[in-house]
Amino acid sequence: MKELVEVIAKALVDNPDEVVVTEKQEGKGITLELHVAQSDMGKVIGKQGRIAKAIRSVVKAASFNEDQKVDVEIV
Repeated sequence: MKELVEVIAKALVDNPDEVVVTEKQEGKGITLELHVAQSDMGKVIGKQGRIAKAIRSVVKAASFNEDQKVDVEIV
């Protein structure tokens, strides 16, 4: 899942070198924290959060087969 979020985020931003995804295990679920450059924050979130919602939807669909709850937080 971490690689999936990283690939999506790097495709969206102007500074792909500053994209960092950290993974935190929380019981039965996983939280992925996406860190991007301050200037790229709007590109990852999108208008009214549409791109952020789309990223979360893709990750949720990909994690369905693994029986884990995966949350994506943009930091």
